Amino acid sequence: MRTAPETLPHHMCVTRIQLARNKLLRALRMAAFAILLAAGLASVQAAAAESKPAVAAIDAGIEAPLTIFNRDVMVFRAPFLGIPPEKRASRARVTITEILRGGEDLPVTIRKNPEGRLLMIGDTLAFVVIEADTDPLRNENLDQVAERAATNLRQVIAETLEARSLESLLRSSGYAGVATLVFLALLWGLSKLRHWLAGLLLQAATRRAEALKLGETKVLEDSHVTGLLGRLMKVARWLIVALLSYEWLSFVLSSFPYTRPWGESLNGYLVSIARDIGLAVLGALPGLGIAVVIFLLARFASGFVGGALERLSRGNTTLSWLGSDTMPTTRRLFSFAIWVFAIAMAYPYLPGAQTEAFKGMSVLLGLMVSLGASSMVGQGAAGLILTYTRTLRAGEYVRVGDHEGTVVRTGLFTTTIHTGLGEELTLPNSMITGTVTKNYSRTVHGRGYIIDTTVTIGYDTPWRQVEAMLIEAAKRTAGILDTPPPRVFQTGLMDFYTEYRLVAQAVPSQPRPRAEVLTQLHANIQDVFSEHGVQIMSPHYMEDPASEKVPKPEDWYRAPAKKP
Repeated sequence: MRTAPETLPHHMCVTRIQLARNKLLRALRMAAFAILLAAGLASVQAAAAESKPAVAAIDAGIEAPLTIFNRDVMVFRAPFLGIPPEKRASRARVTITEILRGGEDLPVTIRKNPEGRLLMIGDTLAFVVIEADTDPLRNENLDQVAERAATNLRQVIAETLEARSLESLLRSSGYAGVATLVFLALLWGLSKLRHWLAGLLLQAATRRAEALKLGETKVLEDSHVTGLLGRLMKVARWLIVALLSYEWLSFVLSSFPYTRPWGESLNGYLVSIARDIGLAVLGALPGLGIAVVIFLLARFASGFVGGALERLSRGNTTLSWLGSDTMPTTRRLFSFAIWVFAIAMAYPYLPGAQTEAFKGMSVLLGLMVSLGASSMVGQGAAGLILTYTRTLRAGEYVRVGDHEGTVVRTGLFTTTIHTGLGEELTLPNSMITGTVTKNYSRTVHGRGYIIDTTVTIGYDTPWRQVEAMLIEAAKRTAGILDTPPPRVFQTGLMDFYTEYRLVAQAVPSQPRPRAEVLTQLHANIQDVFSEHGVQIMSPHYMEDPASEKVPKPEDWYRAPAKKP
C-alpha cells in the first residue's frame, strides 16, 4: 500500500517507502551542499588572509542564536560563504526540524573540514561551525564550540523522542502531580507550623519583654511585641511560600521535555544566586575576621587603659588633670579615641566597604557631622574645659549668671542644676564658660556651702548693733554652722545708708535646698530687727533733718551689741 505524500513522516508507523524517500532527500541535500561548498572553496581560500581580520572585527550585535525545541544549541557570530548569521541560524533550524520529524534516534557526529566543523545528524549536515563562531571572551577554541553544540543537539533529539512517547508524558504528568500534592501539603503544614510557632515565639518574647526594664519601666509593651512578631512571621511565611512556589514551578517545568529548558533556567538562576551569595560570604570572611580581631584588640586596650587610669586616680599621682572627679571623663575620652582608631583601621576590611552604597552613606554621615560640628564641637570643648579646670562639681552650690542652684550632673555638652524652688535648669557648657560662675561650696571648711544676704540701714543706726543683730539672726537659723562663725562685712558706704553683707556657712542636718535656709534667715533677720526697734530701710535725701542723723557714743553698743 502506498502512503499519501502529505502524510507527516513522524507517525509511529513509517513504511519502508517513506524511509527510502527520506534517505533519498537527505542524499540530494548533501549533494547540493557539496556542490555549493566546492564552488565557494576557491574564493574563500583566496580571501582567507583578509577574512580573518574582518571576522575578528565583526560586531557582536549580529549574533544569531540557534534555538530548537526551546533549547539553545549554539550561537552563530559571523557570516559563512556570504550567508549572514541570521540566515545560517534560520537554515539550520529548518534542516534540524525536518530531520526531527522523522522520529528516528539518529547519532550526532562532528566531521572536520578545512573551513570548520561539520555537525552531522545521521548522514545529514545540520550546520557548519567556523572559527569566527567562537567567543573570544570565553577563551574557547573551535573544537570546544562544536562539541558543545553536538551535546546540545543530542539532548534536543532525546527530548524530541521523549515528547512523542506517551509513556514518558504519562510519567512526567505523574511526577508533576506528585510534586503538586507535596507542594500543597507543604503549604498546609507551613500554615499549621506558623500558628504554632507564632504562639511559642509570642510567649517567649512576652517573657523577655517583661524582664527587659529600665528601672521600673518596661522598654517594650506587649502590643508592640505582638505586632512586630506578627509582621515578621508574615514576611517569613511569604518568603517561604515564594521559595516553595519557585521550586515547584521549576520541577514541574523540568518534568516535560518542551518546558525543560525553562525549568533548568529557573533552577540555574536560583543556584546562581545561592552560589553568588555563598561566594560573597566566603570572600568576606577573611576581611571580617581581621575586623573582628581589630575590634577585640580595641576592646582589650580600652579595658586595660580604663583600669590603669582608675588605679592612677585612686593612688598618689602627680598628674593634676587626673583625679577622682575627672577620671570618668578621661576614661571615656581614651576609650573613644581607641575605638575611633579601631574603626578607621577595620573600615577597609568590612563587607561592602568598597561599594557605592557604603561610600554614599559615609559621605552623608560626614556631611551631617560637618553641618552640626560647629555647635557640637564648641559645646564638647566647653565641657572638657569645665571638667579639667574643675570649675563645677556635682553637689556644689553655684551661681551662673542669673541662675543658681546645686549641681546635679556635669556632662560633655550641658550641666544640670537644681534650684531650691523645685526647678531643674539645663545650662549649655559654652554659656558657663562665657560668664562669671560663683561657687558657694568651694571655699567652705568641710561639707556645705556659703550663704549670704545683704541689707542696707541708715547711718543713724550704730553699725555695731546692726552687725550684732545680723549675727543673732544667723545663729537662730537652723542649718547655719557656728564654726566657722557668721561674719558681717560693710561692703559699701552709700550717700544715705550703709550696706551690710552677712556671710555664713550652712550645712543642713537634713538635705534642704539653699532657698529654704535663706528664707528662714531672712525671716529671723526681720524678727531680730523688729525686736530691737530698728527699721530695715534705706533713707534718701529730701531736706535737712531737724537734728543730725548720727548715733551718739552712748548708743554705740545698743542691744544686742556688747561693749568689749
